[in-house]
Amino acid sequence: MDLEFGNYRLKRAERQLLGPKGPVELSARSFDILAMLLDRPDEVVSKTELFDAVWPGLVVEENTLQVHISALRKLLPAEMIVTVHGRGYKYAGPRPFGATAEAAAPTRPSIAVLPFHNMSGDPEQDYFSDGITEDIIAGLGKFREFLVIARNSSFQFRGKANDVAEVAKKLGVQYVVDGSVRKIGNRVRITVQLTDAVLMAHIWGEHYDRELDDIFAIQDEITQMIAARLARQTRTAIASRARSRPTNNMSAYEFYLRALQLAAVYDTVLEAEPFLRRAVSLDPRFAAAHAMLSFVESFKYYWDYNNPGHLHSGLEIARTALGLDPDEAYGHLATGFAHLYLRQFRQAEISLDRAVALNPNDPFILSIRAIFLNHTDRPEEGLSEINEAQRRDPYAVGWYDDFRGVILTTAGRYREATACYAKMATVPPWSLVRLVVCHSELGEIKQAQDVLAKVKAHYLGLSLDEIIDTEVDFYADPAVCSRYRAILQRVDNEGVDNEG
Repeated sequence: MDLEFGNYRLKRAERQLLGPKGPVELSARSFDILAMLLDRPDEVVSKTELFDAVWPGLVVEENTLQVHISALRKLLPAEMIVTVHGRGYKYAGPRPFGATAEAAAPTRPSIAVLPFHNMSGDPEQDYFSDGITEDIIAGLGKFREFLVIARNSSFQFRGKANDVAEVAKKLGVQYVVDGSVRKIGNRVRITVQLTDAVLMAHIWGEHYDRELDDIFAIQDEITQMIAARLARQTRTAIASRARSRPTNNMSAYEFYLRALQLAAVYDTVLEAEPFLRRAVSLDPRFAAAHAMLSFVESFKYYWDYNNPGHLHSGLEIARTALGLDPDEAYGHLATGFAHLYLRQFRQAEISLDRAVALNPNDPFILSIRAIFLNHTDRPEEGLSEINEAQRRDPYAVGWYDDFRGVILTTAGRYREATACYAKMATVPPWSLVRLVVCHSELGEIKQAQDVLAKVKAHYLGLSLDEIIDTEVDFYADPAVCSRYRAILQRVDNEGVDNEG
C-alpha cells in the first residue's frame, strides 16, 4: 500500500517518492530507509535494525547510514527525520497514512527537441542549426521541473522525415519541439513549433526573421516560451531564467558550435579542443567556451591515466570559466572530475553537486556523478544516477553499459556486470580489469584468465601492480583497490601454475 505523509507519497510498487513538484530522485537504499521509518512512525528505529533490513548480510560502516540519512534530509524537510542519540532515528513528520487511490501529484513534463533542419542548402552549415538546437536543449535542461531528452538521443532523428507521435513513443516523451534554420549571410530565419505528441495537439509555433546578432535573444525567447507553455499546462511556477548573451563575437560562437558537435560524442570529444581554443582566443571572456574547454582538457585523463597534468590544466581553465560566469555547469563538471581523480573527494562532491543543480537534465553530468558515487562507496546510488542519465539519453547505450558495469562490479553484482559488458562491441581496458574480477568471483577462472591476458596485452611493459594502479586506484576506500589487486594476482598466479 502507498503511504502519504504531508505533501509526499511513497509508492511502494514503483519504488518511487512523489513530492509537491513530482518524482523525487532517491537512491534505492535511501528509499528503503525512508519506508522503514514511515512504517514505524511512533518508534525509534535502531541503527542495527536499519543495517539488517537495508544491507542484509553485509558489513557496512556506520557513516554509510549517516550519508543516506543526510541525503533524505536534503530531499525532505529536515525536521521529518530526527536523530535519537545513542539509539537510532525516528520519523517526526506529519502522520503517514495508507493511500489506495492514485494521488494527484503532478509529474514532470517530458520533452524532446529534435534537431532543427538546415534549410540553407549548404550541408556545411549543419553545425549552425545543430548548435541552435543544442542551446535550446541546454536552456530547457536548466528547468528542474522538466525531463529533457539529451542531444545524443534527439539527434538520432536528424535528417529524417519524422512522425512526431512515433518519435515521442521511441523517446518516451509527451512533448516534441521541432523547427528549421535558414542562415544566409548575416540574417537568420528560424521556425519552431511545440507539439503535444500524445494528444497530437499543436501548442505553440513561431517564426523569427532577424539579424544574426539577435540569435541569442531568439534562443532565449524560444526556451522561455516553451517553458511557459508547459508550465501553464502543468501548473508549475517557473521563475525567469533568462541568461546573458554568451559572446558578442559571432565567429567565436560559430567555433563553439562546431566544438559542441564533437564534444557530444565520446569518440570525437578530443577533436573539439582546437575549435574551443580558437573560440576563447577570439573572445577571452567567452565563459561557455572556457567551460567546455576545461571539460575536454580534464577528460583527456581517461585516455592518459599516467598524466595528471590534464587534471591540473583542466582545473586552471575551469577557474577561468567560473571566474567569468559562476553558473557554467561544465566548469563545475570539469572541476569535480579533476578533484575526483586527484582523490580530493569532498571538493569533487561539492563541484559535481553544483553541476547537477545547474543542469539536472545533462546525462553526462549525471554519469560522472554516478562514477563519483561509485568511487565513494555508494554504488547503489550510482546505479540510480546512471538510470536517470539513461532516461534522458536512451540511445547512448554503450556508454551506460560501461559505467553500469563498473558500478555493478563495485556493488558485488557480478553476473549483472558481465551482462552489461557482453552488450558492448569493445570493452575498454578499465572495464576489462573489472571483468576479470567478475569472472573470478563467479568461479569462471578460465574466462578470468582469458580477459586478464587481454589486459596485459594492452599494457605491454607494465607490471600487474602498475596496471592496477593505473586503472583501479581511484576509490576513497583503499580496501576496494586492495581486494581487486588480490583477485587479479590470484588469477595471474593460477594462470602461471596451469602453464607449469
